[in-house]
Amino acid sequence: MSDNFRIDSHKMHLHPRRVADWMEGKNIYPVYMELSPAGACNHRCKFCGLDFAGYKPDFLDTETLSARLAEMGRLGVKSIMYAGEGEPLLHKDMARIIQTTKDAGIDVALTSNAVLLNKEKSTAILPCTSWIKVSLNAGTAQTYARIHGTKESDFQRVLKNLETAADIREKQHSQCTLGVQLVLLPENEQEVETLASLTRDAGMDYLVVKPYSHHPQSICTEYTDISYTDCSELEERLQSYKTDSFNVIFRSETMKIWDGQERNYKCCNALPFWSYIDAKGNVWGCSIYLNDDNFLYGNIHQNSFEEIWTGTKRTTSLKWCAENLDPQQCRVNCRMDKINAYLWELKNPGDHVNFI
Repeated sequence: MSDNFRIDSHKMHLHPRRVADWMEGKNIYPVYMELSPAGACNHRCKFCGLDFAGYKPDFLDTETLSARLAEMGRLGVKSIMYAGEGEPLLHKDMARIIQTTKDAGIDVALTSNAVLLNKEKSTAILPCTSWIKVSLNAGTAQTYARIHGTKESDFQRVLKNLETAADIREKQHSQCTLGVQLVLLPENEQEVETLASLTRDAGMDYLVVKPYSHHPQSICTEYTDISYTDCSELEERLQSYKTDSFNVIFRSETMKIWDGQERNYKCCNALPFWSYIDAKGNVWGCSIYLNDDNFLYGNIHQNSFEEIWTGTKRTTSLKWCAENLDPQQCRVNCRMDKINAYLWELKNPGDHVNFI
């Protein structure tokens, strides 16, 4: 099953100028950022990696964020994914924030549980959004409610919202890609094919089946010993659900990493290429180390993004990371893992590289 969006890979090689500037030691601005507009969440997913944040009702100030988004666009930020500690659509101005992001020249994506993705919101955000990915981790209402920590009625509500979004996209001739992702767990393994059928019928473009990834600070430890060594039959069966307009992306390469593949790089070179802003406006070098001041660059309510990115706290953080951060101790299947492998090879090429 092809992965045209390179979800199980990376796209850093498609930004050669930014990479070349980094190789030459220049200060670069992020290609990609993750922003958390809301700290609160309407679900309590069993596998939530950011449960330690406490689902606090913090919300980014819309006016401040709008000013920073315009600035980020001017500085060269290419894309922003809205996700984070909570559910983005709980922010009352989420549609406006997405529109402002696009107006700043920044590509926009949204990760959501889609309970609040109603007709009005879909109509407003679909023309501005590159993709929307919905976390939907079961094929039945009962299992969904147990895994998501919510009521069973949310299951049908989400499916209806997906169908509505697909219909609106068609009417608008929007180019927004609509997808669903499932974290493969013992509780939902028998329902993946059911979900593939449901999401295909709802008009989605793809279903991603991904492994659990344990956040080092997570309160949940139930799945730390989960194994994906025997998933080839499921992957094979899921191929039958693929059509000309629907794909199933089974992240087998990422599952192999979870089951013990060692990292081949010795430092995190990905830090300059991305950043994370939490629901309080704090700018972090890495979302794995939230609450660790060694990774805190500043706050967008107090300083401009340029001041934060070129400031002494970030410089000190990068120096500390270069000297102290051991990637072998980082989160397995970190979003930057494959990018780090790519950047490490660029800086540390093997033998015979000129024999192309």
